[in-house]
Formats: sequence, structure tokens, C-alpha cells
Amino acid sequence: MICVEMTCFLLQTLRHGIGLAIDSLRMLKIRRSEKEGLAVFALSGRIDQERVSEVRSALTAEKDIGNVKLDLEELRLVDREAVKFLDACEASGIQLANCPSYIREWIETGRSRP
Repeated sequence: MICVEMTCFLLQTLRHGIGLAIDSLRMLKIRRSEKEGLAVFALSGRIDQERVSEVRSALTAEKDIGNVKLDLEELRLVDREAVKFLDACEASGIQLANCPSYIREWIETGRSRP
């Protein structure tokens, strides 16, 4: 995973310069769609402590939080705060779809800690 990210970073640096390459490493993309009565938020890239507020803001605009799904298929990197946030989302009734196994494991590990 790190090797792939570093390769992408180096290629973007060669093509666009260091500033744009670094910005792409920090990128979070949120796309909203509707499917079968659910508001689906597809998250791409990475979520860290700074980006959690962006996702939270997108979710607070929804009237019925029970009809929300987060599609995590294209999520590549999360930090501890993002894992806590995703766990809280799930506890509040938000569905986590296509959750990468390492993120699922971190969520479960966090729940088992006091």
C-alpha cells in the first residue's frame, strides 16, 4: 500500500510539481448519490482528524440519519480519529458499505478496548 502511494506521489511530482502531489496525498473526495431510498456517500482517498469534520458536515445535512450509507470502497487511509468517527457513525445507524477489512478490524479492536 505504501509503495503504491509513494509511486503515485513520485509520478504526480514529476508531472505537476511537489505542491500538487502533496495535496493529492491529503485528498478526500465525497460523492453523494441516492439508491433505494438511501443517501449514499462514497468516500475516496483518506480521512484524518482534519477531514472528519468535512464528512460530519455532509452527514448533518441529511434529515434521516437512519437512511444513510457510507461507501468506503475507495477509502485508502484512515487515522485513529477517523476510525472512532466511523464507529460512531455505525453506532448511530449509518451503514458502512464496502468497508476495507483493515478498517473493520480497527473498528472492532477499538470497541473491545475500555
